Amino acid sequence: MVDADLARRAAQYAALGDPSRLTIVDELVRSDRSPSELRLRLGIESNLLAHHLDVLEDADLIVRNRSSGDGRRRYVHLRPEVADRLRIGGTGPATEALFVCTRNSARSQLAAALWRAITGQPGSSAGTDPADAVHPGAVAAATRADLDLGDAVPRTLAPDETHALVVTVCDRAHEQAGMDAWLHWSIPDPVPDGAAAAFDAVVDELRARIRAITDDPKAA
Repeated sequence: MVDADLARRAAQYAALGDPSRLTIVDELVRSDRSPSELRLRLGIESNLLAHHLDVLEDADLIVRNRSSGDGRRRYVHLRPEVADRLRIGGTGPATEALFVCTRNSARSQLAAALWRAITGQPGSSAGTDPADAVHPGAVAAATRADLDLGDAVPRTLAPDETHALVVTVCDRAHEQAGMDAWLHWSIPDPVPDGAAAAFDAVVDELRARIRAITDDPKAA
């Protein structure tokens, strides 16, 4: 009898045997994408893309989630364990980065702090509609993760800002201000939940995302 985990891995490798599907997974290591964004990047028709996404989903490689901003939109997300299991990831040396969310009170602040801690490179954050202060839940989560938010204060994303890497970490910010060259990580907002576990989950996901796009995904 074939071990269930072995069969699952074999199905995943088989799904990646098509160049278009491997290209999709390579893109999703870096950034969540809507089907329309993937279609433009691959230059294929929507029905063929839908077929490729169905194959990847059946192989347990991706999930498709509804946007927390525009509910008519969905984002395709690589399952978090896939990059490590299949030894894919790393886009080159880390550089300075800007992280953007709507309120700039939790996700983007935590992302910038993690970026600095993991890569040793400058990391900053901004919001499309910033709050008055960083959320206490984010401050507490940072402390638990040995991160320093210091005297961080939410600020407005400037229209002419330029950074080597820009990542939107909430759907609404991506839909309001996302540029084609920016990456997008569709991360649920922990603020409505308010529980410590929700903020800690954001820290864990951001850490995994950062490690997945740096040269050494096991670093830090």
